Amino acid sequence: MKKTVSLTLVGYILYALAVTFYIWVGADTSLPAELAGTKADPATFLSNKELMITEEYSKIRNTIYFLTLPVEWIFYFLLLVLGGARAIQGWAEKVTKYKTLQTGIYLFWLTFFSTVIHYPLSYLRYFLSKDYGITVQSYSGWMRDQVVGFWEGILIMWIVVLLLYVLIRKFSKWWWAIAWACFIPLVFFMMYIQPVVIDPLYNDFTELQDKELEEKILDLASEADIPADRVYEVNMAEKTNSINAYVTGVGGNSRIVLWDTLLTRLKEEEILFIMAHEMGHYDMNHIVIGITGYIVFSFFAFYLIHLSAGRLLNRFGQRWKINSLNQLASLPLLLLLVSLLLFLASPVTNAVSRYQEHRADVYAIELTGNAEPAIEAFQEITRSSLSEVNPPALVKFFRYTHPSMVDRIAYLERYVKEE
Repeated sequence: MKKTVSLTLVGYILYALAVTFYIWVGADTSLPAELAGTKADPATFLSNKELMITEEYSKIRNTIYFLTLPVEWIFYFLLLVLGGARAIQGWAEKVTKYKTLQTGIYLFWLTFFSTVIHYPLSYLRYFLSKDYGITVQSYSGWMRDQVVGFWEGILIMWIVVLLLYVLIRKFSKWWWAIAWACFIPLVFFMMYIQPVVIDPLYNDFTELQDKELEEKILDLASEADIPADRVYEVNMAEKTNSINAYVTGVGGNSRIVLWDTLLTRLKEEEILFIMAHEMGHYDMNHIVIGITGYIVFSFFAFYLIHLSAGRLLNRFGQRWKINSLNQLASLPLLLLLVSLLLFLASPVTNAVSRYQEHRADVYAIELTGNAEPAIEAFQEITRSSLSEVNPPALVKFFRYTHPSMVDRIAYLERYVKEE
């Protein structure tokens, strides 16, 4: 037991050293020679101080991301190996004989311990973001969001885990297929309630106050055959200096949303490009394609989890004091397998997302008929969020759901020259 824990910790330390060396010393983030002096070159739109801060902040942020990545896996693994998974189940069973309440108690303690383990790195991300001028939210406001997220996560997981273990207990061989079938409507339900139930827990949404701008955005939506009759703004200025906009929801709950920081930091033509980009996702059915891909992937994921969990319990169940998958103590194992599968799939999903983002850029240029505001918008996004213009290959591979800024701006500049 002690040997397993020691090897795990030594392995993490070696991993942390390798990651840190790669990001700070080994990675190549230099701009391609042919782009020097172009609008994609950060030296043309950032001051020397901004360049230094952007590079420094990006390296710190990437280091923290990769240091945080295996913490969840180690937490679940040690919980199983040290008997903590079974001990939490024992606590829940002592409190009540009702399975529903046992599930709630188990999830509370599992989420609580996970939150405590992750808190130092979460706080470090918040502190650095505030220190570098990205976040402006007070600590109390940040903690409020953490507490809301804590209870929101427990409530949603309570429903999901209750259903999951009912299926495991009643259909030991086919629970994974039935769970997958139940998963599909749950995804659509969550997307439907997201804009009107979940998002307002964290921010206030109001109709866009600038009616002239709203009319222009809705005119763009009309040209793209997007059924929208209003645009919303969200009060992000009290939390961040970053800028963003998005289209969210499905059906009657679809919304076009702008951060209020976007309204103050970008010019009208730049805002219209950003909105046209978001409309491109809608018009090209990127949301539908994404959901479809996710559903197909989840079918194989459910099966692999069923197969892997069964084999692992057959081999290590006695050591972990877990006799069967139908015990709540097996939940950390299921969560560990889910997290690993999502990570292994991330390079593919990121690549697909980057392609869709590029297609949305092209769509926005064609809809607005002007690429110059797009270039200026991306330059301002880089400045406001201290985005790394040309990230290291591994960072891009595992983290980037959008093309790097150097790729986006370079493409737009070529587009302008070819017009």
